[in-house]
Amino acid sequence: MQLLRDLAETSGYWAAVWTMCPLGDVHVVCDAPIGCFNLVGTAVPDYTDAIPHIENLTPSVITEKEVSGTGTAPAVERTILGLQAAGTLEGKRLIVMSTAESEMIGADHTDLVRRLEPDARFYYSNSLGEDEWTGRDRVLGWLWDEYGAPAAGDIAAQKGRVTIIGPTYGCFNSPSDLHEVQRLIRGAGGTPGLAYPYGATLADTARLAEGEIVVQLYQEFGQTLATKLGKPVVQAPFGMRATDAFVREIGRLLGTSQQAEAFIRRERKTTLQTLWDLWRGPQSDWYATTTVGIVAGRSYAEGLRDFLGGELGMPVQFAIGRPRRLDEADNSAIRAMLHERAPTMLFGSINEHIYLAESGGRGTHFIPAAFPGPIVRRAVGTPFMGYRGAVYVVQEIINALYDSLFNFLPIDNHAKPASPAAKPVVSSAPSLPWQADARVRLDQVLETMPFLPRISASRELQRAAETEADKYGLAEVTVEMVEAILPAARN
Repeated sequence: MQLLRDLAETSGYWAAVWTMCPLGDVHVVCDAPIGCFNLVGTAVPDYTDAIPHIENLTPSVITEKEVSGTGTAPAVERTILGLQAAGTLEGKRLIVMSTAESEMIGADHTDLVRRLEPDARFYYSNSLGEDEWTGRDRVLGWLWDEYGAPAAGDIAAQKGRVTIIGPTYGCFNSPSDLHEVQRLIRGAGGTPGLAYPYGATLADTARLAEGEIVVQLYQEFGQTLATKLGKPVVQAPFGMRATDAFVREIGRLLGTSQQAEAFIRRERKTTLQTLWDLWRGPQSDWYATTTVGIVAGRSYAEGLRDFLGGELGMPVQFAIGRPRRLDEADNSAIRAMLHERAPTMLFGSINEHIYLAESGGRGTHFIPAAFPGPIVRRAVGTPFMGYRGAVYVVQEIINALYDSLFNFLPIDNHAKPASPAAKPVVSSAPSLPWQADARVRLDQVLETMPFLPRISASRELQRAAETEADKYGLAEVTVEMVEAILPAARN
């Protein structure tokens, strides 16, 4: 039996909450105990989307009595009647959602909710059977079937309108990447239409039909809704080449190719000028020797891999996407890889950040690129997608490299006494010969470090080991002296 370590995905229930609750005219009742479902559902977007409270999510407050005996219908009815009495449902559409507890006893409130609230719906979240990616995909299709398609019969596609599918709560960097994709659509000659669900209401759902074409923001989900709409679908881009292709495809589909080509030319002289400067500047020598590891949503993992590895020539040590494919490493294997040999740059979630910290993380810089993790991505100036995304990511890498080098600068420690855990102090001890096995051990340690800081680390560790040997009056550096300075060197 294999132990599942540090799950990075939530369930179909959370996917449904984070997809439905951005729709301001919806109120969701989760058939759940108090606290553990609605408070967590609020806390996650609080730490990521900077939303202090999700006001349109209420638990039915089921207890062990309902789960093990009477069933959850009385609790759901009591909750709906309370919301009605308080006026909470005025101007709202009610959706009652199953949770793991209610699914375990087979609770289905389809008839109950329609009796109490004629326009209400019951959604089976399949919390026990789906991950968040499958869940988001299914709920988007369900929202179209229930609220969009029945009202979309007379809605015709509008010339130049582009529908965007995908941005939801709990999706890394949604506001910024959405903003950049909308800018690219305008540049290509299109008009950004409904951004669903992040920038819409439930009543807007039928307006998904207004788009001439559809942009799917993420590979991980949205395919079902895009297929139901029956329009040409274009995937949001990462990197320069993919963004060129994206803008050209939008232009081709909308008949605005000349405008699209003019936009590409302008971007190369404006937005991308910073990237050219970073590419041709003194930092240019770093790209070929700076290793990269990526663990993120499928779109980010493959997009960053193609951009950093395929366009910038950076050695990509690994690129692992979510949902994980069968041939990709699981979290235990990722942890082992980072402990054995960490890359210079690590894009990932808090899980990978923890694994890196466990290993000492010497010389590796962590860049947030995925949830879970306490990292706010609400600003629109931090895209990973598009032209601006290419510039932002390269800027992050260059600054991270400078920061990595800073860790190896000689620092004056005379201002305060050295603590027992301080790094080895370099003395004026004479250079000593090394035993062969001591040199082999040092090389083994250096081999586990990223390439860029390895030279500085090599000099530092050699001098520390020689200082240690001189302290004991030895004529040469032994393996024991190397081992003695390693704990402090890792701090």
